[in-house]
Amino acid sequence: MRQKTRFVCSNCGCVAAKWTGKCPDCGKWNTFEEDIVVDSPKGGAYGMFESGQRPEQIGKIDTSERARVRTGMDELDRVLGGGLVLGSVTLVGGPPGIGKSTLLLQVSEGVAKGGRVLYVSGEESTRQIKMRADRLGACSENLYVLSEVNLDAIIARCMEADPALIVLDSIQTVFKPSLESAPGSVSQVRECASSLVRMAKSQESSLIIVGHVTKDGSIAGPRVLEHLVDTVVYFEGEHMQNFRIIKPVKNRFGSVDEAGIFEMTSSGLRTIRNPSAYFLEGRGAEASGSVIMPVIEGSRPILVEIQALVAKSYLPIPTRRSNGVDANRLALILAVLEKRAGLQISSHDVYVNVVAGMELDEPAADMAIAAAVMSSYSDRPFPADCAIFGELGLGGEVRSVSYPDKRTAEAERLGFSKVFLPSQNASSADTERAPGIERRPLSHIKDLLIGVFRRHQN
Repeated sequence: MRQKTRFVCSNCGCVAAKWTGKCPDCGKWNTFEEDIVVDSPKGGAYGMFESGQRPEQIGKIDTSERARVRTGMDELDRVLGGGLVLGSVTLVGGPPGIGKSTLLLQVSEGVAKGGRVLYVSGEESTRQIKMRADRLGACSENLYVLSEVNLDAIIARCMEADPALIVLDSIQTVFKPSLESAPGSVSQVRECASSLVRMAKSQESSLIIVGHVTKDGSIAGPRVLEHLVDTVVYFEGEHMQNFRIIKPVKNRFGSVDEAGIFEMTSSGLRTIRNPSAYFLEGRGAEASGSVIMPVIEGSRPILVEIQALVAKSYLPIPTRRSNGVDANRLALILAVLEKRAGLQISSHDVYVNVVAGMELDEPAADMAIAAAVMSSYSDRPFPADCAIFGELGLGGEVRSVSYPDKRTAEAERLGFSKVFLPSQNASSADTERAPGIERRPLSHIKDLLIGVFRRHQN
C-alpha cells in the first residue's frame, strides 16, 4: 500500500500539501491537521456495500411515506419529524456531560420495545452501560450492547444482528485499521462515518451517531461529517439547571423549526409537556424588573421570565452583565433607552437574566428586555397579568415580529389578561384565536414608558 501525507482544515475541509497556520478558505487559524491517506485495494470497505441498483425513471419511483420508528420520547419524535426513518443517519452533538448517552440509552429502550437495537460504545464498557441502564430502567430483551472501537468489527456485528436501530457513541473513538492515523483524526472520522452511513442505508437500519463538540459548541471533526448524515441535532442545556433542549439544524425528513424540551431527573430525561408552566414555576410576588415574554422555540410558543436589575454604579465604568441575552444586543437596547426614552442609565450597573437558563436570540425579546430594565430603573413592577414582545429599532420604534397570534394565544392560555405587542401585529391580529386577552399596541418605546410606568418624557 502507498501512503500520502496531506493537511486538511478541520473547519471547512480545505486540503493543503503542507501545514499552514491560517486556512486560505475559511480564515481560521491552526485548523490544519495531518491526514495520512492509504491507497486501499479495490473491493475494500466500500465494495462490500455494493447494492447493484440500476438507474430508474424518476416518475416511476415510489414516494409513499414509510412508517417511522417511534423513539418512545414524544419531544424527540417531534424534532425528528415524527420518528426515525429506516435507513436514516442522525448526528447528535452536545457538550460533555449534558446527557447525550442518557438520552440515547432511553431512545434505545423505546425502540427496543418493537425491534432489535444495537448500542455500540467506544467510551464505556458493557458493565458501565448496564449500570446506567439499571438506573434508567432500560433493560429490554431486544437491546444489545457492544463495547468496540474497531470499525470492521462494528460493521460485522451490525450486519449479523440486522437491528432496527444502531447507536454509536461516539464517532471520534472509532478507527479503521487500514488507516494509520489516530482515532478522532480528520481521515479516521471521515472514512469511518462514510462506511457506517453506507452500511446503514444498505440494510435500512436507522443509525444515530454521537459527535464531540469544540469549544465554540460546533461538532468537532471535518465539516463533511454533517454533510454525510441526514439529520443533525444539538442537545443543549446548563449543567447547573435541569432544563434540556434538543434542536435540529439539518433534517432531510422534516422541519428544522422544532425543538424538544426535557428535564433531567435522577431516573433519566423526562418530557416537559407544558414548558410555559415549567419556566414560570416558582415565580415570586410582584417585584420590579420582572417581565414575562412569549418566545418561539421551533414552532412552539413558550412563556419565559426576564429579570433586570439596575443599580447606581460606583465604578468608573458601569457593569453590564447578561445571562441568556446577547451582550451586544443588551448594549444596543440600553443605548436606545437612554437616547429615545430619556432614561439616565449610563451611570448605572445593569444586570439581565433569563430564568431557567434559556437562551434568547430572537429580536422579539427586545421590548421585554427594555420593559424589565425600565421597571427596575423606576422601581415600579410591570403588571403581573401582562406579557410583552416586539423588536426595538434604533429610532425607538417598535417593529413587528413573527407568530404574534401564537404568542398571544399562549399568554391567554396561561392566564394573562393583557399583552403589549407592536402596533402592526395588533392591527392584523386574529382576535378569534385569543378572544379573552386585551391587546395593547405599541408604536414607540415612549408608549411603554408613559402608558405603563406613568413617566412623561423629559
